[in-house]
Amino acid sequence: MEKNFIARIVLIVVLIFTVGFAYSQKLNVGVVGLSHDHAHVIMNQYKSGEVNIIAIAEPDNGLKERYKKAYNLPESIFYSSINEMLAHTKPDAVLAYNAISDHLAVVEACAPKGISVMVEKPLATTVEQAEKMKVLKDKHKIQILVNYETTWYPSNQQIYSLVNSGTVGEVRKMIVHDGHQGPVEIGCSKDFLAWLTDPVKNGGGAITDFGCYGANIMTWLMKGEAPVAVSAITHQIKPEIYPNVDDDATILLEYPNATGIIEASWNWPFSIKDWEVFGVKGYLHAKDAQTLEHRDNKVSEKLSLQPVIYKDNLAYLSAALKGEIKDENDLSSFNVNMIVVKILAAAKESAKTGKKVKL
Repeated sequence: MEKNFIARIVLIVVLIFTVGFAYSQKLNVGVVGLSHDHAHVIMNQYKSGEVNIIAIAEPDNGLKERYKKAYNLPESIFYSSINEMLAHTKPDAVLAYNAISDHLAVVEACAPKGISVMVEKPLATTVEQAEKMKVLKDKHKIQILVNYETTWYPSNQQIYSLVNSGTVGEVRKMIVHDGHQGPVEIGCSKDFLAWLTDPVKNGGGAITDFGCYGANIMTWLMKGEAPVAVSAITHQIKPEIYPNVDDDATILLEYPNATGIIEASWNWPFSIKDWEVFGVKGYLHAKDAQTLEHRDNKVSEKLSLQPVIYKDNLAYLSAALKGEIKDENDLSSFNVNMIVVKILAAAKESAKTGKKVKL
């Protein structure tokens, strides 16, 4: 009886220590902007106890009040600007959910204070913005990371692993489809649409919004190698809905021994984010986050997925801040995403001039 009692006490102490340790390991983050609908993801992570949001910078009172009510957020954590927020708080990192063109301003405010930043995809709207970020990143020794939904797909992670293990041989062609019916059609918020459909604030329409996914995973699979040249065509199929930006884009990436095709659209009958890889010995198709198929000239099979190391952006960000991640070819890494910005810039130039753009 006494032994069982002692064992129970020890177990309780261990559990208390474990829970306390886990809680102490939660990141204390600042959030800049709430106009990106992806901000609902971090809010739900907050609600489920995965992260501490210690400060939010949002100048729009109406938007602030909607989030405050929806997620039961205290008034004390809200600030009208990032400078005000950083004058009163010191978050472990800042996550940006504002217009892509405003990412640079977030880095300019955070970098001198030694605060790392994670932005929603893509990194920037122009190469000039991305280069300014790199100067600040290197000078102040911070990390600038980019969050994509597809980074956390187990199917995509396994494609990378299988290609590197030689399962399908050397890569010859990659095809990525990313898109949906359109941001208006699927019900994106008015705050999100205000900049998502702006050629300056978003840097384009579907070519930016969805073209970045393909550029990101292809650069990753090619181990940070930029394509030799980029060609692109865009369409404005629904000018009455999207008068200022493209709503359909096809981007062709030329590598020395491979080709990448990115199909990005706001004109499809359903939402899709898939990835096909053709190697000299076989074919892999990540149909969605949880479905991966393999084919060669003998078999066609659905593969079981292996556990991922980082399940989401918070797990990755935490590891990055601790120095546990050293790979400069990660999907979220600055190096890969600098190339993504260059690919998108070249694609927009190609679509405008009708000419191939060499990198």
